[in-house]
Amino acid sequence: AYHEHHLQIAKEVGDKAGEGKAYCNLSNAYQSLGNFHKAIEYCERDLQIAKEVGDKAGEGRAYGNLGNAYQSLGDFRKAIQYHELRLQIAKEVGDKAGEGRAYGNLGNAYQKLCDFHKAINLWCLHLNQGEVNDALRVAEDGRAQALKDLMEENYGCQDVYSWSHSSENLWRLHLSQGEANYALRVAEDGRAQALKDLMEENYGCHEVYSWSHSSVESTGSSARSIPSTTVFIALNEKEIIFWVIRKDEEVTLRRREVRDYVSEEDVRTYLSSLYHTTLLEIGARAGVKIENRSLDESREVGCTTDRAPVNISRPLSSQESLKSFFDLIIAPVADLVHGNDLILVPEGPLCLVPYAALMNPKQEYLCESLKIRFIPSLTTLKLVTDSPADFHNKTGALLVGDPYLEEVLYKGRKLGELPYAKKEVEMIGRILGTAPLIGKMATKGEVLKRLSTVALVHIAAHGKMDTGEIILAPNPAEESHHPEEKDFLWTMADVLEAKLRARLVVLSCCHSAHGEVKAEGVVGISRAFLGAGARSVLVSLWGINDEATFRFMKHFYKGLVKGRRVSEALNQAMKCMRESEEFGEVKYWAPFVLIGDDVTLELNGTDSV
Repeated sequence: AYHEHHLQIAKEVGDKAGEGKAYCNLSNAYQSLGNFHKAIEYCERDLQIAKEVGDKAGEGRAYGNLGNAYQSLGDFRKAIQYHELRLQIAKEVGDKAGEGRAYGNLGNAYQKLCDFHKAINLWCLHLNQGEVNDALRVAEDGRAQALKDLMEENYGCQDVYSWSHSSENLWRLHLSQGEANYALRVAEDGRAQALKDLMEENYGCHEVYSWSHSSVESTGSSARSIPSTTVFIALNEKEIIFWVIRKDEEVTLRRREVRDYVSEEDVRTYLSSLYHTTLLEIGARAGVKIENRSLDESREVGCTTDRAPVNISRPLSSQESLKSFFDLIIAPVADLVHGNDLILVPEGPLCLVPYAALMNPKQEYLCESLKIRFIPSLTTLKLVTDSPADFHNKTGALLVGDPYLEEVLYKGRKLGELPYAKKEVEMIGRILGTAPLIGKMATKGEVLKRLSTVALVHIAAHGKMDTGEIILAPNPAEESHHPEEKDFLWTMADVLEAKLRARLVVLSCCHSAHGEVKAEGVVGISRAFLGAGARSVLVSLWGINDEATFRFMKHFYKGLVKGRRVSEALNQAMKCMRESEEFGEVKYWAPFVLIGDDVTLELNGTDSV
């Protein structure tokens, strides 16, 4: 009514500009009411008057409103025509804000037409106009997720990188505006989605439960309910960003510049190089006898390899890289860590850092003062901590080692026996008072049958970390029937279907004779098991001497049967190894990491073995 009175008065006094403004306001009102045809009618009158009086800015505004109205009607081609006219005039009159909005609206229209690459480019142009808040409003509108979903539907995973890259740019944009909590929210959403994509693409399964940031007001408010100090880590050009989350406190932002590097690519290369230097310094690549339990090798899997010593330019005992990593990652947040529990949410090359062995200026290892665990994302942490109390089993153990594979051909090759894997699970079985599944008993069918009933799962077999595939003894078949992959290949989809409810999964598998592990493999397989129903996962960042693995597992399980939390049993096992004469070197005790929740298990065993 007020806009109509405005229009009437403008006509009476001959105020053409006022008349056009009234038509514009009426158009916007009808647009808000969902009466798009009426909105177009008034918009066209606004446009006509703007042309009559030579009001270029008003003409551009009218074109933009017409574009929005036609877009609301689903006529995206016509919407694009009007938005392009809006863009042209905005450039002519130097209206940067209008130019940015035109790019944003064009991006939205092209998204609806499934021209995703053009949409992304136009949205980037919107961001580049300097109207940061307006661009953020468009991005926060949920369009990025809609675009990502459409990309997957139409193109599979080939364009997921573009979506991930856009999410990365968005959290950095928030950070540059001093919006640390919003930056954390976007960074976490991107990390959680990337991990979800990885699990679905590589492991072929969806998680059994889910949690979304849309269910809470902000990441900051939900994160404050996390029980232990949690540090979310991300790379931002030439610096490392830390969001420190503590119970019932505001999120604290810290930064650490990586000096002498000018780009994020350089920083990532440096961190990867520092990791490999660390392995050389501690001797993780030198002279270790290890059973090959990986499916990635072209040579016969299952043999034991004696690696020759590696020549390096500095003494193995220098441990300078462990100190450098401490200075880069721990020192910036050390004063914010309360208590003796620390949860890390790292990314990329930082996922492989042996945090337990990082050395502070007092020459103390980090694990001497802190119990450390990883979590792939805050979403995952929320998943496991908020799951119902009766969701996971409290008792029972499933121990699988050295399955019988005489009749199995995997990718055209035979798989060797794993005598140390057998020895390992037999020892654990004696501690827990549980008979392990070994040899012909370790069939795929038997493992899947027991999987949903136990609190602990320990796997010592051939496996592939990148896909979560594990080789088990084939299910019994007719004598004339040669085992097919479905008879012996255990996949994450199988785990999901079997309704895994374990509090702890220990993966003593997947390592090669060379001991190399990819960051995405460690994160991927642990995330897959967590998503399939496990509450926590214990993995190794590199392979170690078979006898050292045996000794470590013995100390670890003795701690578990005493009722210790997994993190406590892990730290105690590291301490026992560190104080031993034979396996006191860092390379023997530092690779083991806990991913997920910190749990206890009700195991009726004995520590006298």
